[in-house]
Amino acid sequence: MAGLVGTEENADICASVTRLKDRLKAMIQASGPISVATYMDLCLHDRQQGYYATRPGLGEDFITAPEISQIFGELVGLWLAHEWQALGAPDQFSLVEVGPGRGTLMADALRATSNVPGFQDAVRLHFVEPSPVLRTNLQNRFADLTPKFLEQFDHVQTDHPILLVANEWLDCLPVQQYIRVGDAWHERVVGLNDAQELTFGLNADALPPDIQPDARLSALEVQPGLVPLVDGLEALFTQTTGRALLIDYGPRDHLPEDSLRSYLKSEQIDPLAAPGESDLTCDVDFARLAYLSGQRTLAVQGPVTQSQFLLALGAEARLNQLVKSNPDAADDLYQGIAKLTDPAEMGERFQVICLSSQDLPRPAAF
Repeated sequence: MAGLVGTEENADICASVTRLKDRLKAMIQASGPISVATYMDLCLHDRQQGYYATRPGLGEDFITAPEISQIFGELVGLWLAHEWQALGAPDQFSLVEVGPGRGTLMADALRATSNVPGFQDAVRLHFVEPSPVLRTNLQNRFADLTPKFLEQFDHVQTDHPILLVANEWLDCLPVQQYIRVGDAWHERVVGLNDAQELTFGLNADALPPDIQPDARLSALEVQPGLVPLVDGLEALFTQTTGRALLIDYGPRDHLPEDSLRSYLKSEQIDPLAAPGESDLTCDVDFARLAYLSGQRTLAVQGPVTQSQFLLALGAEARLNQLVKSNPDAADDLYQGIAKLTDPAEMGERFQVICLSSQDLPRPAAF
């Protein structure tokens, strides 16, 4: 089970919870318990009261790699420029970022590629971002490139070659949780207790038939959204050539277990405490993502660790350049890149996978 916060913390959180909790209670009272995936989807993506639509918490509830070090976005930018050249350096291509937040990654990437002949003239910039506040900020920040905005991934369509990047987006795809009781597996659901408060319970739904868990597991997670993701990429890459670079946290070689967690103002809280006001996240099953992609017509490279990826792209050399030109910032620069690449920090917990159309050369850093 996900960790619970103390009584005083729960009281403070309850005072600020939006009407989404009341809507969830009414839904459960009317129709019975809902899956964890449905709960997570409503909490994060509800158009009126969902977390990403109303209160993006970047820098307050969580922080991502581009905010830790400019080197992250710069190296992703150089990777994109290399892969644009691998596509034949087309005069126009769609550069799509899913979940751009404040645009830090893209700003660093574009700065790093400013001297690549023809690259930025060819960019047709797209952001998949549902938050109205963030969309306005991105529109202002990238006004020179006249970005196109999409509300969700499956709205991406283009006749141009495409390069897509998503950093810490997969972890917000809703997750189904399953718990072993004796020899049987049951899906975890969200219902109401005797006090009519949200609580976790179990129903009798069986595991998906293609999931074969290790006999030692007592809990596991499945992200249903991985299937439409790879189907969508396959459809895109049937229309045009392209690549998708996906970076997130999760295991490379086994099923995630009980990883659902919630954060509010950088503190981990009970996932049921503040629906719509706190970030919900889960580990990504990279092994399943690679398997599903390989069952389609997608070429799969990786996953590799974030440390391997960044170091292969020259993270240390870029760090040394920045330290030489900014010696007063040396400690901060070292700490930033250490956090991204150290195995004890984000270096091995985060994975990088590249999904491509067929018949392209192997991508850089894989």
